Amino acid sequence: APRCLMMSLSPSRGCLLDLPWEDILVPHILCHLPLQQLLSLQRVSKSFQSLIQLYLANMRCFDSSQIAPAIPRAAFVNLLKDNEVLQQLVLQNCSDWLTDRELLPVIGQNHHLHQIQLKGCAQLSRHALVAISLSCPNLRQLSLAHCEWVDSLSLRSLADHCKALEAVDLTACRQLKDEAICYLVQKCSRLKSLSLAVNANVGDVAVEEIAKCCPELEHLDLTGCLRVKNDSIRVLAEYCPKLRSLKVKHCHNVAESSLSVLRSRGVELDVEPPLQRALVLLQDVVGFAPFINLQI
Repeated sequence: APRCLMMSLSPSRGCLLDLPWEDILVPHILCHLPLQQLLSLQRVSKSFQSLIQLYLANMRCFDSSQIAPAIPRAAFVNLLKDNEVLQQLVLQNCSDWLTDRELLPVIGQNHHLHQIQLKGCAQLSRHALVAISLSCPNLRQLSLAHCEWVDSLSLRSLADHCKALEAVDLTACRQLKDEAICYLVQKCSRLKSLSLAVNANVGDVAVEEIAKCCPELEHLDLTGCLRVKNDSIRVLAEYCPKLRSLKVKHCHNVAESSLSVLRSRGVELDVEPPLQRALVLLQDVVGFAPFINLQI
């Protein structure tokens, strides 16, 4: 469909470029074309190149996956060099090419960003998170999953400057301990979604502080947090009435005795109740699910 659109609006027809660029083409037509198609379109002529450059300078959302798994460093820098109005920046799994050198200029000139995804961007450093905290005061969503360069000092900077945060993904940020998480939630009490999965350093102290500081919390991922125990889950149940989902798979010290309260409230849990697990195991053994009449 995008190809047909570009063919129908080719320069030989003299119609596309005659439309007002900033009022019509950029906000109402080009925004419906995939970024990869737009980059191809700019090779048609110098006029089209100027049009696409105008579009790139006014683009609100940049998602690297719309172009290719790996973008040449120079191409990324060129695409965003004139943009100062970005609101969403998605650069997931760009570890092969993305470093501080490419990212920091983009962050430094875009102060309206409210969503940043850097999942798996392993070549960045703590300076990237400090730059985000200083340049993006209105940030609401941030994914740093599998970014092991995130440390307590850079997370403190984020907490001090980005108090409007609502969703933070710190999956496998293994440098972080309870103290850093406590500081984050004390400063960012509007959090609705938080992932601390796959972090053996996170324990009851952090979970209890999350519960007491974040009354709006709806989603919490503690998958593989081996130090989390029943006591903090009970505190979570007491202080977070809006909790909708809790992931505690592979948290071997969390038992049904603490999860039952949440389960009775309809909170989505990734651990089945003991009876359900027993029935599944029995079904695997005998080949069918028995009908059991239970009165509790």
